[in-house]
Amino acid sequence: MTQPSDSPGPSKETVLPKAGSDTNVYLAVDLGASSGRVIGAQVVAGKLELTEVHRFANEPVHIQDSYQWDVHGLWREILTGLRMAGQQFTGIASVGVDTWGVDYVLLNRQDQFAGPVRHYRDERKNGIMERVFQTCPRDEIFAATGLQFMEINSLFQLCSAVECGDPALEIAESFLMMGDFFHWLLTGVKSLEATNASTTQMLDPRDQTWSVGLMQRCNIPQKLFCEVTVPGTKLGMIQPSVVAETGLADVPVYVPATHDTGSAVVAVPAGEFAPQRPDWCYISSGTWSLMGCELAEPKINEMCAEMNFTNEGGVYGSTRLLQNIGGLWLFQQLRRSMQRRAVERDWAEMVSMAESAQPFGILLDPDDSAFAAPTDMLDAMKEFAERTGQAAVDDEAVWYRASLEGLAIRYRVCLADLEKLVGGRIDTIHVVGGGANNEMLCQMTADACNRTVIAGPVEATAIGNVIMQMIGVGEIESVDAGRRLVQESFDVKTYRPQSPANWDTPSAKWCELTGR
Repeated sequence: MTQPSDSPGPSKETVLPKAGSDTNVYLAVDLGASSGRVIGAQVVAGKLELTEVHRFANEPVHIQDSYQWDVHGLWREILTGLRMAGQQFTGIASVGVDTWGVDYVLLNRQDQFAGPVRHYRDERKNGIMERVFQTCPRDEIFAATGLQFMEINSLFQLCSAVECGDPALEIAESFLMMGDFFHWLLTGVKSLEATNASTTQMLDPRDQTWSVGLMQRCNIPQKLFCEVTVPGTKLGMIQPSVVAETGLADVPVYVPATHDTGSAVVAVPAGEFAPQRPDWCYISSGTWSLMGCELAEPKINEMCAEMNFTNEGGVYGSTRLLQNIGGLWLFQQLRRSMQRRAVERDWAEMVSMAESAQPFGILLDPDDSAFAAPTDMLDAMKEFAERTGQAAVDDEAVWYRASLEGLAIRYRVCLADLEKLVGGRIDTIHVVGGGANNEMLCQMTADACNRTVIAGPVEATAIGNVIMQMIGVGEIESVDAGRRLVQESFDVKTYRPQSPANWDTPSAKWCELTGR
């Protein structure tokens, strides 16, 4: 395991940035599943200030029968953002990249693409899990990796490549997760960062080493994988070809938690880092919702396996015990469905319509497989309602509301399971990411879960990225210090339960419909 070159371990102290250090500017390249940003951050008068330098769309493309990421376009936009940052700021201290998990790039011996960079919603891997279980049982995979079972996990994507005889595997020499790929383009140094590597379902979370036996049984070439690198590591300097494009000379790249949820959790304005028995949980809310607790060590046991929770890696060897939940994907795709029907709605209008709609008119499960990648989300929702014996609804506002209500109920179910796993009550739910801006969903979450919800910061992924860069550079000393800086710098909004009893009957019916 590659260790940080300049990074101390976690501390219980809450030391704020050193005096006179507020000229340091940190650049966070933050890539989400639908958009990317280059954000500049610096400490001014004891507070972390963020400046969005460049925002761009992340739009995958269908090519023949595959769904692929436009990595060339993303790299072009990253270079543009870094060039703009170099023109806007002086004193740039470092750069770091965070991205979504599970997806990867395969390079050949000439460091060129061995094959297409497939999107996790690509259909090639559909149905692969059950076929893998025939030769490598589910319980053995969980015992080796502690990860939630989802077809999008890198393991199953690679197994589908093996199954179809993908020639890319025959010529591949390197496997890079998305954040590692862009770090390699920046520095020329190949690495596999630990928090993102933990999403592959091929890493042992206890010692952060690759599960070689699992790879062998699945015929996945071991030579593709290097040792993992931990957040806070100085990876290298921006290489000359990138300097020529951006003007960022003598700027180091420090590896953050490259998995966006790993970075987001670093920025949660909570208490003790990785407690033995947490009394708070988080929801990193966006296209996906990642709901869980930050723990000192993984929980790989029968209960965790039955509940299908995952033990993903956090910074400094911590564990993110969580579930992946469908998130705001349904709500986002409803807008596209309406556009196909020549009805244009903005997000605020959709929320306003949802607020006035009939409560619990339809109960939706955001994790139902029908919603993974439908041609039309509204059609998929109507088919789900018919399949589950619910009455047809014509009012579009009910569907907007239902997509949020279903998510809040799903949080309620997840919370109950989390409390069983950690052995006690969770008092507070921290919502970070874009979903923290959705006041209706935040209040629904407080009511459905009957817990206090603290919403914010919205830019948690970029902030957590920056915090780990600051620790690497030495400007702050620990995650706790970073969280104290977050608390000093960003406003949050608190939601308290108002009508929790109204959610009891719909939640019970939802569990009956979904079999949970």
